[in-house]
Amino acid sequence: MKLADNKATMSFSNGAPSVDLPVYQGSVGPDVIDIRKLYAQTGMFTYDPGFLSTASCQSAITYIDGDKGELLYRGYPIEQLAVNCDFMETCHLLLYGNLPNEAGKAEFTKRVSNHTMVNEQMQFFLRGFRRDAHPMAIMTGLVGALSAFYHDSTDINNPEHREISAIRLIAKMPTLVAMAYKYSAGQPYMYPKNNLSYAGNFMHMMFATPCEDYVVNPVIERALDRIFILHADHEQNASTSTVRLCGSSGTNPFAAIAAGVACLWGPSHGGANEACLNMLEDIQKMGGVAKVGEFMNQVKDKNSGVKLMGFGHRVYKNYDPRAKLMQETCKEVLTALGLENDPLFKLAMALEKIALEDDYFVQRKLYPNVDFYSGIVQRAIGIPVSLFTAIFSLARTVGWIAQLNEMIGDPEYKIGRPRQLFTGSVKRDVLPIAQR
Repeated sequence: MKLADNKATMSFSNGAPSVDLPVYQGSVGPDVIDIRKLYAQTGMFTYDPGFLSTASCQSAITYIDGDKGELLYRGYPIEQLAVNCDFMETCHLLLYGNLPNEAGKAEFTKRVSNHTMVNEQMQFFLRGFRRDAHPMAIMTGLVGALSAFYHDSTDINNPEHREISAIRLIAKMPTLVAMAYKYSAGQPYMYPKNNLSYAGNFMHMMFATPCEDYVVNPVIERALDRIFILHADHEQNASTSTVRLCGSSGTNPFAAIAAGVACLWGPSHGGANEACLNMLEDIQKMGGVAKVGEFMNQVKDKNSGVKLMGFGHRVYKNYDPRAKLMQETCKEVLTALGLENDPLFKLAMALEKIALEDDYFVQRKLYPNVDFYSGIVQRAIGIPVSLFTAIFSLARTVGWIAQLNEMIGDPEYKIGRPRQLFTGSVKRDVLPIAQR
């Protein structure tokens, strides 16, 4: 961050003296006006619900250009990473700022593999949940509970603690998600296997049983790995901001990540792919592809209350770059599994065609986003809809950790404390109960 050549001047129509504010430039993207001294100079706050025009931090991890449809991890385009790298390389990049060489990748992968098991008592913790509990309800409990088992890595201000907790969280999240699934299915838990890849190990823990050997399908393995890469980080979104705000209090890393899991659960955030698949299944019940036109007309009608899930994005005002990659993966998975004629995929293609051609959607730039295809891929793999968001949290964990560690290392970081525009009652006196 460097000081720009120009400055911002705030003037007031009531005759109050104007205020000069510094302007800073990032390496790319919009300049920012530094308002940290605004209250001291004017006695006023800014008002920005949803923080749509507020930079809450400086970060060197992820950059999004919504107008161009561009997503960069540490400067690398997501399209290149998804094609040329696997999830372990992407994790290394997000955590340490560089792509590893072969030796570095092998060492990092080994460290993660050596931490995939969880304390056996976690099984007893799981038994306290109902069998039909939502996996995200279970995950918020399990991730937070990790701090009760790993006391040697809970000091967020200790670099060594942050490092080992980062490795532990990345390693154990697939184990916890698989345990949540096995518990709901009434099947025995499967221990991790260190000889498998990160995605392959997750598949094994999810779908293997003690009855017979499980062979990992390489097409599905690569598809899951790509899902993990595409969801690994996404700048200062709601859950990442939650992790940063939670971590700013000095709480332990496991608690901060548990807060991110809880935020991700919302249907407007991590639950979007689940909501998208539910929408497709509802249209299928209505009559499938033949009813797509009728459904889209309902979407256009503001009074119908019908929403189009999986299209448009808060940040992207162009085609979501992750969606293009996910569409390719979707076709590969359905072909490999002999599901090319999958009715939901045909339905999705019909929806996409209308959205890309109809002026109503084109003018509003409602392009398909990554959630549109990832739900279909996970359903084809055999992952239940209720588990989609848990898998999202698994993938996003490395991004949360990278953002958390970056914040702790920032000399300017302080505990988060947003301000407010108060609209309640002014000061008043309490009357005795007989006079109220």
